[in-house]
Amino acid sequence: MIRSHVHESWDYPNFGLSAPTSSNPFTKSTIDNHCVHMVQNEVSDWMEQFTKHLVDDMPETSTGNFEANNQTRANQNNFVPSISASNFNLRKPTWRTQFDPYSNDLRSSNLELHIQTNTSENNPNNHELNLITLLMECAVAISVENLGEAHRMLLELTPVASPYKPSCAERVAAYFAKAMASRVMNSRLGICFPLIDHRSLHSAFQVFNNISPFIKFAHFTSNQAILEALHGRENVHIIDLDIMQGLQWPAFLHILATRMEGPPHVQMTGMGTSMELLIETGKQLSIFAKRLGMSFKFHPIARKFGEIDASMVQVRPGETIAVHWLQHSLYDATGPDWKTLRLVEELEPRIVTLVEQDVSHGGSFLDRFVGSLHYYSTLFDSLGAYLPSEDPSRHRVEHGLLSREINNVLAMGGRARSGEEKFRQWRSELAIHRFVQLPMSDNSMAQAQLILNMFSPAHGYTLAQVDGTLRLGWKGTSLYTASAWTCVNSR
Repeated sequence: MIRSHVHESWDYPNFGLSAPTSSNPFTKSTIDNHCVHMVQNEVSDWMEQFTKHLVDDMPETSTGNFEANNQTRANQNNFVPSISASNFNLRKPTWRTQFDPYSNDLRSSNLELHIQTNTSENNPNNHELNLITLLMECAVAISVENLGEAHRMLLELTPVASPYKPSCAERVAAYFAKAMASRVMNSRLGICFPLIDHRSLHSAFQVFNNISPFIKFAHFTSNQAILEALHGRENVHIIDLDIMQGLQWPAFLHILATRMEGPPHVQMTGMGTSMELLIETGKQLSIFAKRLGMSFKFHPIARKFGEIDASMVQVRPGETIAVHWLQHSLYDATGPDWKTLRLVEELEPRIVTLVEQDVSHGGSFLDRFVGSLHYYSTLFDSLGAYLPSEDPSRHRVEHGLLSREINNVLAMGGRARSGEEKFRQWRSELAIHRFVQLPMSDNSMAQAQLILNMFSPAHGYTLAQVDGTLRLGWKGTSLYTASAWTCVNSR
């Protein structure tokens, strides 16, 4: 039974956006003190070391001509080294052949030797180690279509991994095992996309927004960048590629309403999958804008952005366009990446704000598995450092959001299933097309700092400015990256 859904109150935190000036209310020392290097949590740190050794023994996977042709681009553009912390970076595995991937006893390979030699008193206990080991071996079996061996491992793994245990490693293993079981079933029976309860997803997303800084970071840094790009413009058109409940826009509308030169006329196009939910979101935003005395129009489009043409966006002459996209892995929000990029180019926006998860949706199954295992183990650790294991909000986020993302990346992802190869990193694609990066300003950094001030430094969140982007992570591992871009022929 689906519970009735109630929109979140449209009150917003009392830390509004800054006017587009060069002043920064936070000194460099204040920011630097919050970006100190921290020792990673045992589980995520061990996971990184484990996967590092794993990839040295991994078979060369056949991922088709697309991956081969794009390997050079991935190496050159995907991961930019940090300029503020040597351990604040992104990682990409490279596979090497050192054992027979088709063996029915994968655990007799060199992989087991590396696992044994890396066990120490600082690592998770043997039960957790065995779970992750079995998970890795199952992923190798799936990657070479040894589904019988993968099924046998899953039968051994699923009864002993629980998402309710205190251990973050065990909770991660339980959700990854569930996703790989779906992957095996899809490989045998054909792809089957699960039904999505968007009301439940939006509710869980709202909880995630309340208990962690990541969503607020995405909202307020993007809003600040858009505000600066639209300074002095009288007619603005904001296109949100997956608006959900529109949680970020009330604060943005409020600061526009207080401009010294008066508020602009705002048209907002909200993309989504449910017209009912879009109309509900538009109604709430319209009521809020009316209370502010603003001229506001909401245009809902219940389609994927990559599946429409420019005429559906209804851009009016003289409008300045801002495109916003907070990416996630819950479902395919935009359709084919190349079509989405082509339409964004056609609209010639003044600014594109992009917030990316630092986990790749492209490449082979093993690429996605190793990257997502490290990414989500870190994310689970960050929640575990802030909330107790039995906290209902934490379980709501892990079960209602993160589990679905893991399933979408592993069970639904990949060119063979979706029919489309996803970009490994969107900002790399923007850079090689008709877009120029706009460095995130000191005021955007200040917005991110304000968000982190809501959390104790002991919780381990780390913030860095890297090559014009802002990166928010946990104990040195980047999890979300915000960037801003402008089209060379922008309106």
